Amino acid sequence: MALKQISSNKCFGGLQKVFEHDSVELNCKMKFAVYLPPKAETGKCPALYWLSDTSPRGCNIKGEDESWDFGTGAGFYVDATEDPWKTNYRMYSYVTEELPQLINANFPVDPQRMSIFGHSMGGHGALICALKNPGKYKSVSAFAPICNPVLCPWGKKAFSGYLGTDQSKWKAYDATHLVKSYPGSQLDILIDQGKDDQFLLDGQLLPDNFIAACTEKKIPVVFRLQEGYDHSYYFIATFITDHIRHHAKYLNA
Repeated sequence: MALKQISSNKCFGGLQKVFEHDSVELNCKMKFAVYLPPKAETGKCPALYWLSDTSPRGCNIKGEDESWDFGTGAGFYVDATEDPWKTNYRMYSYVTEELPQLINANFPVDPQRMSIFGHSMGGHGALICALKNPGKYKSVSAFAPICNPVLCPWGKKAFSGYLGTDQSKWKAYDATHLVKSYPGSQLDILIDQGKDDQFLLDGQLLPDNFIAACTEKKIPVVFRLQEGYDHSYYFIATFITDHIRHHAKYLNA
């Protein structure tokens, strides 16, 4: 699959690049960013995948730009089964299959060493990708993830639109439900949550349900409630070093 470089900037001694390609899974053009550390010039590096609130772009689906919490605003990292979304809205398969294959084929990456993390809807994406693929990712972490989407307004709206009205299908993309049937291969989870996050207070994130499910299954999870922090990138910037260190423990092992 041909990659077109959009930009390249020197950053922390390495290079921050943006590429565009024609996605097979999503049936549209997609962009992704890659940071190549200095070490990438001489050998293979582990890969750490970051998920934000990403969706397919420019699919020309009627109504896809109408709201910020559905369509182009929120793909929710599911493989949609409902019209008109099912042709393009396959972010789960894109993230777990197509993108890693693309990265492994085009960059100096060790395919056996990959981890995943993300923020908000991307935090939900990171958790479900790790929980649905035991052993694929060495570690997982999240900032303010949507932990139990089948029970929150965002999740109900997105899942009914993408997956239909049969709620049993929703559970396949819900971290709290997935952890209950997780087969128990080693997974060490780190979650940071701002205590003053409006979406936490509004019942959109529901981390307590996820923590309870992890505790029941004896899956290690470190949950840190950070006083005074909200849902923004200032919150992420403050604690992201801790997350990178968390992943480095497993990726460099």
